[in-house]
Amino acid sequence: MTVRIGTVWDSTQQVLAGRAGMIAPFAAIGFVLPSVLQLVLAPPTPTQPQIGMMALGLTVLSALLGIWAQLAIMALATHPATTSADASRAGLRRLGPVLGVALAIGMGFALVALVMIVVLGLSHFDFAAAVAANGDPSKMPPISGGASLFLLLYGLAILAGSLWLVARLMLTYAVVLNERRGLGAIRRSIALTRGLTWRLIGTFLLFGIVMLVATLAAQSVTGAAFRLALGADHAVTAARLAALLGSIVSAGFLTLGYVFIARLYVATAGDQAHHEEVGSRSL
Repeated sequence: MTVRIGTVWDSTQQVLAGRAGMIAPFAAIGFVLPSVLQLVLAPPTPTQPQIGMMALGLTVLSALLGIWAQLAIMALATHPATTSADASRAGLRRLGPVLGVALAIGMGFALVALVMIVVLGLSHFDFAAAVAANGDPSKMPPISGGASLFLLLYGLAILAGSLWLVARLMLTYAVVLNERRGLGAIRRSIALTRGLTWRLIGTFLLFGIVMLVATLAAQSVTGAAFRLALGADHAVTAARLAALLGSIVSAGFLTLGYVFIARLYVATAGDQAHHEEVGSRSL
């Protein structure tokens, strides 16, 4: 038995059709509410982005709500008998282990990025001038030719490796949720996605592009409509309302993605169990 991405998508659509009413509240709380709180409590301005304690607290809260909602949605999409209360409790119970796994993965990426900083330091790059440039390319200090070539090749290697990791670690949180694993979920996810790497990379890229285009289109179109309706004096309000609608569109795509991951876990875990059963019989 081979896992087919098309079959997983069909299963995803069936879950959304049957359990949308149960999934929607989690998506609203985890993916839309943080945007509402950001716009109401700490709205950024073009000249002064919010970087204070309020913004930091909202960032942490948004991350926690997002992970909880992701786990709850996957719980609903994994087992048809799961209730909303069951899903909420499962998200809360596995929140700590997921944060630990996420921290471990993040530290791995940080170590990879540290190599670039070390190379820049060895090439006598002026970090103080780079900070003072504040993102202005014309004011950025020069980078030596050797360091530039290394950073280019290293960056391409990181990009390729990141795409591989996205595909092979796609089921990590689903494993943490359903199999009560910690860091062992990383190895388990790699095992479950064996043979699917290229198909999952293609799915991820296509999904990401469609999500980005749809979100930006929703923001730009509704932003223009709000500016016309509210007038030039309320341009900031129009931009905030457009950003809110963009977050709703993004929440829809995120929900779709997490249901897909849950159904992919069901398909791959069942496929691996089938192969193990066949192997035991052959012995």
